[in-house]
Amino acid sequence: LMTKKNINIYISYWLLLITFLVALMIIVGGLTRLTGSGLSITRWDLVSGIKPPLSLNDWEKLFSLYKEIPEYKLLNSSMILEQFKTIYWWEYIHRLLGRIVGLFYLIPLFFFTFKNAIKRNSLISLYLILFLILFQGYIGWYMVKSGLTESVDVSHYRLALHLILAFIIFILLLWNYLKYKNQHISNSDK
Repeated sequence: LMTKKNINIYISYWLLLITFLVALMIIVGGLTRLTGSGLSITRWDLVSGIKPPLSLNDWEKLFSLYKEIPEYKLLNSSMILEQFKTIYWWEYIHRLLGRIVGLFYLIPLFFFTFKNAIKRNSLISLYLILFLILFQGYIGWYMVKSGLTESVDVSHYRLALHLILAFIIFILLLWNYLKYKNQHISNSDK
């Protein structure tokens, strides 16, 4: 059961989970960048994009969309469907992790807010993180958009902003996790 006395431990576990997921997302994002996979998904379908391609027809449609962008035309024109699937999965996992982070952050935050489990000053910090997570999704879309029309790569400025924002979110999550963990330790010592 969740009591006033042990609520901080639940909040700290939640923040630790999200911190871990954001770290994982930074790693997968780096691998997505290193494998040149970031432009493989040319559409930003927030809800319907959750479902991966399940049939050969789905794969061929996605590959044909990729064939329309400069990266394919100028760099990867000899790519076959099997190679496309490899780069697609990296970007798909990165975007799926983004959705998971958003949901796993949003739902418990609303729950803890509804239960009045979070103090006002911490609430501001935690809702700032929520805003940054949502903004990070927008920046990711804005970054990918820069590589779909005129260039074979994304804007380096937008990429840098995307990475810096990810580190800011990670640091804020870690700081809040440590704060709640320390509050739990000091409460259990009493």
